[in-house]
Amino acid sequence: MADREEQTDSDQPESKLIPLRWEGTCFECSRAIKPRQLAWWNAQAKTVTCIDCRQSDSAPPQVHGAVNPPLDVGIAGGSARQTYERLHQRREKDIEHRWGRFSGLVKFLSDDPQSIKVWAQGSKGEQILAEHMTTALGDKAVLLNDRRAPRTRGNIDHIAVASSGVWVIDAKRWNGLVELRDVGGWFRTDNRLYVKGRDRTKTVRNMSWQVEAVKASLAGMAIDVSVHAALCFVDAEWRLFAKPFTLEGVRVSGPKSLGAIIAEDGPLSRDEVMEVASRLAESLPSKPG
Repeated sequence: MADREEQTDSDQPESKLIPLRWEGTCFECSRAIKPRQLAWWNAQAKTVTCIDCRQSDSAPPQVHGAVNPPLDVGIAGGSARQTYERLHQRREKDIEHRWGRFSGLVKFLSDDPQSIKVWAQGSKGEQILAEHMTTALGDKAVLLNDRRAPRTRGNIDHIAVASSGVWVIDAKRWNGLVELRDVGGWFRTDNRLYVKGRDRTKTVRNMSWQVEAVKASLAGMAIDVSVHAALCFVDAEWRLFAKPFTLEGVRVSGPKSLGAIIAEDGPLSRDEVMEVASRLAESLPSKPG
């Protein structure tokens, strides 16, 4: 505490006023700050400070990662969590209807089936990835979470907009070994994605509609934007010295290597990043969480 009290404004690394992408706690007053609320983010110190603690008589600051009104960055894993809770509550009511006064015992002795638990697992995976990307990228990217695509029932887990381009990211919290296998035989190549010994190539191909939705949203912009696809495993295993790979145009990796490539310098300026992010936030709104 003493070190913090002795610091002056000149000692503090530069902070940015942004809409928070996850819940935080004010470094100064310990007040909880909810997602989407504006707060001062210090990328070097990894701290947030509420607006009240940084009030000033100077002109209103430029908000990084926001326009007027601030960007709706969404809540990571929000819709998946909502689906899990709805299915869980439905199962609870079914047990109560079927077992009556014994329902409490049945609930205690049983658990949600995997078809329900997978939604909670997916939600947690999206949260883990969003927290990692927020820390790793800092002010180098705008991260949009849990987006709706028009005329579809699906969602896009994350869209990162950076100098390197737009990254459409599908987060997976699967355990087991991630492998690129060639199952084509002697005279032809047939590369496939395997996770825990199962062919998961369909997951790679499922990203095509997400990429097309993003490209359609950017149509007509004067800015030339590259759109990349990434499948990111947050808890999976990799062989020793294994490297990320690209399969059918989709980068398959873990969070650390994905964050590094997104943060690379690219053709988009900071203003262009914000313009692209604003277009995507409006045309691909966040799902209710």
